[in-house]
Amino acid sequence: MGINGDKLQLAFQLLDREEAAGEIPGGVAIVGRKGTIAGTYAVGHSVISDDTKLKVSEDTIYDCASLTKVMATLPLIMQLIDRGELRLRDPITRFFPEFSGNGKDEVTVKHLLSHTSGLQAFKDLHSHGWTPEQIKAAVLGESLSHACGSSYAYSDFNYIILGELAAKLFSMPLDEAANRYVFEPLGMHDTGYCPAKELQPRIAATEFMDGAYRWGEVHDENAWAMGGVSGHAGVFSTAMDVAKYAAMWLNHGKPAADGHGHVLSSASVAAATRSYTEDKVNANRGLGWVLKGDVWDASGDLFSSLSYGHTGFTGTSIWMDPQSSVFAVLLTNRVHFGREKSVVRLRDCFHNAIAASIEA
Repeated sequence: MGINGDKLQLAFQLLDREEAAGEIPGGVAIVGRKGTIAGTYAVGHSVISDDTKLKVSEDTIYDCASLTKVMATLPLIMQLIDRGELRLRDPITRFFPEFSGNGKDEVTVKHLLSHTSGLQAFKDLHSHGWTPEQIKAAVLGESLSHACGSSYAYSDFNYIILGELAAKLFSMPLDEAANRYVFEPLGMHDTGYCPAKELQPRIAATEFMDGAYRWGEVHDENAWAMGGVSGHAGVFSTAMDVAKYAAMWLNHGKPAADGHGHVLSSASVAAATRSYTEDKVNANRGLGWVLKGDVWDASGDLFSSLSYGHTGFTGTSIWMDPQSSVFAVLLTNRVHFGREKSVVRLRDCFHNAIAASIEA
């Protein structure tokens, strides 16, 4: 099974169309099978301002937003399960006794990973002048908005708590754990939290906020107030590095190229990519991953029922289809032009064109 290069170009040309229409300033896309790259494409600009205009290149670094949930927090939690240090059914109060009351004693690691904890979707934690520690305490002290396990509600709070859990059990800050146990083993040398200042020319700027563009600092306000490091947002990466991460999942937890050892067990990969929300309306969630048919599914119409992935608010996405062994990475900074700009249709059409390029 291969990928038709001419048909794949149709997928890449969709980025040209969206850039020309002013929906995105630019973007980078990579498509591959397992560890082999079928095509890479870069278009447009990473920064467009009154005094700066920088072109996108294949090594442009993007704010991955909520891809952080599945690229940093999820693999760390699954590694802890692989090590025998954590169970999906472990209650969160075992590790954070202050997370109790109002039915919260029932919330487990599985509930947080699958967004079925009952915690609310979002809350402003950034405009109070709180320290990162005060923000973390506030999240752990949050009440449930609905009964644990009763419904599905995508929540950043779930992954803020999971990020704190990973840091606690690895006995090091979350960013250090992600670097040591995920990014470095996969050879993801351009990936991490809080990129160095000297990397700014390579970084795609996000939204105009507080009199300036966010450029090299995390776009998510709550993650920014937490010092740029959180379980729900904060990771920056290149399309090539995200492709390495995607290939690892399709390779049953083992790096496809220029990495070493297993990052995850094949059992963990299987556990994370099966559904935990079959009984919930509009939901089809694995552990972290969006599965086919979920309300947030961005795989389009032609990827198989086995496909899974995730999106990021800034305009990023990662998608894998185990049936065809194909992965697709699309990184944009669509919020550079304002939050009203959307890449929802682009993602679906992009994945449709990729699926159509696969040859038996």
